[in-house]
Amino acid sequence: MAGLHGESPERLVVGLGNPGPEYAATRHNVGFRVVEHLARRAGAVFVADPGLRGRLARARIAGRDCVLLEPLTFMNRSGESVGAALERWPALAPERDLLVVLDDLDLPPGRLRLRPSGGAGGHRGLADIARELATQATPRLRFGIGHPGSAAQVVDWVLEPFSEAEEAEVLPAAVERAADAVACVVGEGLKIAMDRFNAMA
Repeated sequence: MAGLHGESPERLVVGLGNPGPEYAATRHNVGFRVVEHLARRAGAVFVADPGLRGRLARARIAGRDCVLLEPLTFMNRSGESVGAALERWPALAPERDLLVVLDDLDLPPGRLRLRPSGGAGGHRGLADIARELATQATPRLRFGIGHPGSAAQVVDWVLEPFSEAEEAEVLPAAVERAADAVACVVGEGLKIAMDRFNAMA
């Protein structure tokens, strides 16, 4: 398999989150959880890449050579890391070869929604990627984290850990399902993955 700086991968899968142990278990970091689970399944290891301001793992997923990326720029500057990766591997087309995994307040905890494009829906990480790439045609996998019920509580909500019940009863299966969804996108295409995983409760 090519090294981290070697030939272009076939896919770039980006999990969004904030760096540091104090954020690891928060709702906002579920994108990190999904790509880390994908790396474990593939026997891949994340390493720091200062040039991309992130951590990378090179993984074989659904028979394709993929790079898993965790930007370490903090959420609202995620586009810097993603843009640098696409500059390093210019053969990758964002609308075809990129998949962004992120948290979504408007979906129930653990619910998944794949989309080929669209607005950021208030998500600062996705908004920064759209700004950096000058396009909203960025395939994304939204992972539901639920809503606190009040807009005034959103900032605290996303930076809090999942509840004990969610950690025990919802997250393990949902993260596994999200990893399966990524593998389906990579191996069978976004349309098939949307039909299969968007319908799941």
